[in-house]
Amino acid sequence: MDRPASPYRDLPPRAYWRSAVAERAPLDPGDLYRPRFPVTRDMRIVTAGSCFAQHVGRALRTSGFNVMDFEPLPARVRDETARRYGYRLFSARYGNIYTARQLAQLQAEADGALSPALPVWRKGDRFVDAQRPGVEPDGLESEALVLRHREAHLTCVRKAFRSADLFVFTFGLTEAWCHRDSGTVYPTAPGTIAGSFDPQQFAFRNFDVPAVLADFCTFRETLRQSRPDARFLVTVSPVPLTATATGQHVEVASCYSKSVLRAVCGMLTERFEDVDYFPSFEIITSQNARGAYYEANLRNVAPQGVETAMGAFRAAHGIGDAPEPEPDEPRRQRRRRREDRTEDVVCEEVLLEAFSR
Repeated sequence: MDRPASPYRDLPPRAYWRSAVAERAPLDPGDLYRPRFPVTRDMRIVTAGSCFAQHVGRALRTSGFNVMDFEPLPARVRDETARRYGYRLFSARYGNIYTARQLAQLQAEADGALSPALPVWRKGDRFVDAQRPGVEPDGLESEALVLRHREAHLTCVRKAFRSADLFVFTFGLTEAWCHRDSGTVYPTAPGTIAGSFDPQQFAFRNFDVPAVLADFCTFRETLRQSRPDARFLVTVSPVPLTATATGQHVEVASCYSKSVLRAVCGMLTERFEDVDYFPSFEIITSQNARGAYYEANLRNVAPQGVETAMGAFRAAHGIGDAPEPEPDEPRRQRRRRREDRTEDVVCEEVLLEAFSR
């Protein structure tokens, strides 16, 4: 007797949990990603996002993709030193951009449409840029110097955003601290790296789906005014929260945050043909991985996890490993290729661990 008709009858194996997950070989990324559009090595790629976005950008670069850097240092500067000062992490020296609100705010500031409140914070007797407090670990000697550095940085940001063939953004957090009167959002809570916390001036915000979606849509629409053919690749960081200010258990708060961000990515791909989603979050957090893609602290992503995710990306786009270096490639450049594969990420959020009892 024939089985009754059903919309679930005879779907491909990837549609069923048993065949697509339970019976998949452990640590096999499987058929999770089918690109919406090709990503090629000649595309000008601009990267931004949370700490995990540094892994994504580095993996793209070491795979031979054309990841742009509009705020470079001379090659003679060691990578360890460069990264300590916020260089070679992203396509400009903006540091980690944890929220979509921060991304849209940076774009508006670079275009001259917005001036963030309290742009300079004190750090002892020194001063830092409140929008990227980690890029000058020792601070600068005056507020005026911070503002001059900021203006030069915004010029680089404009060039980066307006050059992108592909903008790659990793959504990291929904939690943020804002200036009460203006709504200015900051990448870190005042008092963590610099500044001081005043509850009369600063308020906690946990962005929901409509807010995150609206912020990224604003960013996309503005970028496409100068780059009408630009495309977007979005991901969600698989790194849980270090700490939460919601009052909830940190694991519950992390689940909420990642659920909001993943929902937004799904809505973006449904709404816009120029947005694609790469499931690095699903690959690394998959039950199929048995936790192997995390370090012992159950938070940091292990090198194997990064390589598995980016290997799936390369395979889906029909691109092999990074091209072999030319024989006459400078020794410094060859060493940077090796360092790129193992270097730790720079993450301000992890500093919150110091406040735990």
